[in-house]
Amino acid sequence: MTSDQRKKLALLMLNMFIAVGSFGIIIPIIPAYLKELGQGGTAAGLIIAIFAFAQFLVSPIGGKWTDKYGRRPLINIGLLTLAISMFIFYFANSIWLLYLSRAIGGIGCAFLIPAIYAYVADITTMDQRAKGNSFISAAMSLGIVIGPGIGGFLADYGLKTPLLVSAIVGLLAFIVSYFTLKESLTEKIEIPQSENQSMIKDIVLSVKKPFFIPLIITLIMSFGLMAYETVLGLYVDDKFGATPQEIAFMVTATGLVGVIMQLFVVDWIVKTIGELNVLKLFLIVTASGFLLSIIAGSYAMFFAISLLIFLATSILRPVLTTLISKMAGNEQGFAMGMNNAYMSIGNILGPLLAGALYDIDILYPFIAGLIILLLTIIFTFMWKGAKHQKTALQEGN
Repeated sequence: MTSDQRKKLALLMLNMFIAVGSFGIIIPIIPAYLKELGQGGTAAGLIIAIFAFAQFLVSPIGGKWTDKYGRRPLINIGLLTLAISMFIFYFANSIWLLYLSRAIGGIGCAFLIPAIYAYVADITTMDQRAKGNSFISAAMSLGIVIGPGIGGFLADYGLKTPLLVSAIVGLLAFIVSYFTLKESLTEKIEIPQSENQSMIKDIVLSVKKPFFIPLIITLIMSFGLMAYETVLGLYVDDKFGATPQEIAFMVTATGLVGVIMQLFVVDWIVKTIGELNVLKLFLIVTASGFLLSIIAGSYAMFFAISLLIFLATSILRPVLTTLISKMAGNEQGFAMGMNNAYMSIGNILGPLLAGALYDIDILYPFIAGLIILLLTIIFTFMWKGAKHQKTALQEGN
């Protein structure tokens, strides 16, 4: 990559890290914050679900707008919206304001994330696309890992301190982006009035796109990963008597493995065996991890299996994004918006199903995930993706 590409990619990575970290930073203080408002588990679940649902609803719109109005405006609007959501959270004195804050935050991510990935597609060649996307995914993973740690540290200076710091950092990110980030879209796409359709129609339209199968796999991966994460702490506590420190260490370690894979492995392995082969291989690895989870007999074994699962999914995420991007042609914004929307569906449904199944039997979430992954593997091997990818590559060159 050129020096200019690296500078732009670094700024995009910073924006993604701040976006994801701004959510992670509040995780350690949510229980105490909700207690002050007289709320409990239901409110905690709604805070996560409302964020994901707002992101799901608005992502297709954000994707189309990033094609129509450019990447830079949507990135800046997304950063500003996220900062506003954190200021509302900071000043909130009722549960309804917290819900409003999370809805606004979800909207901000729906504008920001598709625009960032579309920007990466604009500034990279086909050969560089996987590397660019893996770096953005690494920034996302790092935000997930570091955000809660920063939040816990800042909470020592006051329960609301993490919220204020997150809001101020988000506002500074918007200012820096506004004055330094240049537009990458050279030719904006005029969307006919007839195509300004509802979110439901956009999802129906996505079924006809060549990148539909990767979208479905993205949904399933998000579904499985969120389901796994939802019951992870509960399972090792109930099954192996793990301490909070052991659970925290497991979550941090799996997150760091993801960052390392995305920074140093994804580009190499894609260039070595190609996106489709990586997709098939690591879907099998993920399914194997779910199978081993069912028979794990100790905390150490389950920890190792979790590392394997997160390693595989950390490679799958940028590879899927790259596949979608290469097949999207000049519809980068729409494709990335739908990618974000399908991911949000998985993020909403995964925890709901996993929690319900866990209450029936603690092994059921892993069994259900294994069955779904096996069906996905069969579907992926039957998919004529190679033909679509070859066409997309020829059109992109």
